[in-house]
Amino acid sequence: TLGYRCAAVKVYRVYILLLFLLIAAPFYIHYYISKISIDSYSTDDVRRIVQLDDIHILEANDLKLRIEELIRIKASVSSELRDLEHRRQKLQSEIVSLSQSLEEVKRESSASHLELERMQSSLKQALLAQNELASRNVPRLFLPLRLVPASENNDIVTMHPASEPSQACHMHTCFDYSRCSLASGFPVYFYNPDDTNVDPAVKRTITDTLNTNVHVTFDPDVACVYIVLLTGSLQHTSVQAYLKGLRFWGTGGQNHLLLSLPGHGQGPVHSADAERAVIVQSTFLTNEFRHNFDVVLPSFPKQDNDSSPAWSVASALVPARRKYLLTFRGELKGKQNGTQTYDAIVSALKRMQTSATDDGLHLEFVCAALDQGQEEGGEWSLCGSLEHRMVLLRESTFSLIIAPSDIYSTTASSLRRLSEALQCGAIPVILGADHLTLPFAEFLDWSRVALLLPVARVTELHFILRTYGDSDLVELRHRGRLVWEHYLSTPSRVVSAVLSLMRARLGIPAHPAKEEPALSVFNSTFRPVTMDSPMPSDVEVEESLGPLEQPFPSLPYQRNFSVAINEQGKVWNELYDPHTLYPFGTDDPVLPSEAKFIGSSFGFRPIAEGAGGSGKEFGEALGGNVPREQFTVVMLTYEREAVMVDSLQRLHNLPHLNKVIVVWNSPKPPSSDLRWPEIGVPIEVIRAKKNSLNNRFLPYSSIETEAILSVDDDAHLRHDEIVFGFRVWREARDRIVGFPGRYHAWDNNNRAWLYNSNYSCELSMVLTGAAFFHKHYSYLYTNVMPQAIRDKVDEYMNCEDIAMNFLVSHVTRKPPLKVTSRWTFRCPGCAASLSEDDSHFQERHKCINFFAQVYGYMPLLYTQFRLDSVLFKTRIPHDKQKCFKYI
Repeated sequence: TLGYRCAAVKVYRVYILLLFLLIAAPFYIHYYISKISIDSYSTDDVRRIVQLDDIHILEANDLKLRIEELIRIKASVSSELRDLEHRRQKLQSEIVSLSQSLEEVKRESSASHLELERMQSSLKQALLAQNELASRNVPRLFLPLRLVPASENNDIVTMHPASEPSQACHMHTCFDYSRCSLASGFPVYFYNPDDTNVDPAVKRTITDTLNTNVHVTFDPDVACVYIVLLTGSLQHTSVQAYLKGLRFWGTGGQNHLLLSLPGHGQGPVHSADAERAVIVQSTFLTNEFRHNFDVVLPSFPKQDNDSSPAWSVASALVPARRKYLLTFRGELKGKQNGTQTYDAIVSALKRMQTSATDDGLHLEFVCAALDQGQEEGGEWSLCGSLEHRMVLLRESTFSLIIAPSDIYSTTASSLRRLSEALQCGAIPVILGADHLTLPFAEFLDWSRVALLLPVARVTELHFILRTYGDSDLVELRHRGRLVWEHYLSTPSRVVSAVLSLMRARLGIPAHPAKEEPALSVFNSTFRPVTMDSPMPSDVEVEESLGPLEQPFPSLPYQRNFSVAINEQGKVWNELYDPHTLYPFGTDDPVLPSEAKFIGSSFGFRPIAEGAGGSGKEFGEALGGNVPREQFTVVMLTYEREAVMVDSLQRLHNLPHLNKVIVVWNSPKPPSSDLRWPEIGVPIEVIRAKKNSLNNRFLPYSSIETEAILSVDDDAHLRHDEIVFGFRVWREARDRIVGFPGRYHAWDNNNRAWLYNSNYSCELSMVLTGAAFFHKHYSYLYTNVMPQAIRDKVDEYMNCEDIAMNFLVSHVTRKPPLKVTSRWTFRCPGCAASLSEDDSHFQERHKCINFFAQVYGYMPLLYTQFRLDSVLFKTRIPHDKQKCFKYI
């Protein structure tokens, strides 16, 4: 029993010890971890803790009390720990808040620093501009004012004695320049054709043509040139008497143009009858044609056929090689000097036709039926009707034209062959071109559209034709079609070309291009509500993109006389538009690099004053090869006010921005309480005449810059993207430069084109919902591009961007340029647009094929690269900056 009691006591003590350790261990752990001073406890608590050393002598009741005390202390420590943790979290929150404030201060400091740099750069640019204006010694050119002769000076001044033979007339001897000031605008007076017995159809066509020409004046006192229509039953013997009876004929008919139409019973006018008047006709005798004075009139179309525009009756450019290599159908009429030469020509051509080759040659020298109305002897008459000739010409790669006898300088029959060949895409081959005078040859280079060969080359003709490759054939055919469309296709184009030739002889600039009036959507008394426009956070770029300058226009009409006097060859043969003076050109001459530092510094802003540099210096000046300039944003919108305002706000403080033009396409005006953002430049809201996507490309008079950034109202672009696109455009001014790319794909099954928006390594279009282009193309789109294309855009309410890409590629024969990696530009939160509808996509397939039909070929060209900035992804030293951070 005693042993049992001893064992029980020992076990009890062990339990007590274990219980003590379990209770004391957490206390000591918290104590040392938290480093809580024992002074935080009461003296009584300490005493009791110290007394734990005597735990082996305590009774059970005391031990229970001690345990309860320890539990209380534990609770107190836990509460203290919670308070400390709360304080720690509060301090941590304050640290985070202060860190955020510090970062915000750093950002504000960086932004202020960038703003300071921008202001310094802007101030520097303003001082440069001020100094340039103060030291400029070059007169600024403007659109010419119209100066006309004094009304009381009605008599034409005779510059040379009237006894001088009329056959010796030249412009400087028989033309009165005093009535044609360089700033006169070339006014032309048209004698009333009622004074002659004119065929009614011809009279109506000519009258309508002349009365709608921009040069025609109804005041004869101010005219530079007087036009007389000669046709109908007026006989040769009465021509001279009729001319002398004209009111302003004067002493010799100076400054008169005698427009003699072929056929209609009217023979050629002779120089003896015309005296000092300029003869404009299709048939001239060699000994009577006065070079660089008289004008060769092309084959004159019967009438303007509005129901069948020129493109619809012209032939396509491909295939390059047609059924026949060479065709000719004609019969020599009359016996004249040189018949032996013609016999040799016919003999050589017949041998070529029977040679052992697979080339198709269709040569006929006897007609089953002759075309009526051919009276000249010693020339090749036309066979059959116009329709039969057209069928053969559309199957011909080349069309042979044999020049008439050398007694003629030119004949109406030869010119009819030439016009018909160009219309049908048969490349003219003119044998005897060395003594044949062609229409408008003073400025029009016929060697670009035809093969001009002497008669002696007839034996080598087959060999010459076989040397032409497909690209040369199509290029010659293309130029020939352009010449026919712009100068020969209708009476109005023929007359315009004649007047432009006379005006170009005098060095008078053409008529200014027509602009679209910019009519505000607001009335004169309404003042729109404005608001401050902070830049959206997703637009801010932490880099200086350029100085903020006051809006200034591009200088228009700076080459009025240099073009009129020195570049007529280019105007007639490359631009095909001698009738219009444009304020800007896409390919004006560029000065050598050193010129901007030696005598021609006006407007130039070289990087670091010519020293060059990386990002910092690059952002301070435009640099490049042309003077400084700005661009205009044109935004088309239709009843999406919130989306439009958001897009406008994103343009706040955009460098190089001149103004924003909002084309309001809706018939309803904007809301009167709509708040327009203040973005640092003017915002002009233009009222459209009708809801048309063509309004995007109208040449508005308020667009004062060469560069236009066309954007949709839901297009979201960063500032650095826009500035980079503008810098690229400045180096490729004749091309569309933009962001979203598309391409045209060939459908082998249907033998047609498809519009494609898939990701591709080849592109041929850049959408004009976010693209730069030259204002020059606005004039062409509105006034020169075939009306059928604009009508198709209105029909589908679609495809205007495709039409602009077609136009630019047609004019330049170059593809557009895509910049950056961006493939789309739509705002993420905007409602779905029409472009996402499947019918919209199907319409674009139809558009692309219709446009190709109008142009006669597919003008779009492919490109396989995009553009990024020079130092993009290039490792550079830490003390240098890239051109753009993200581009």
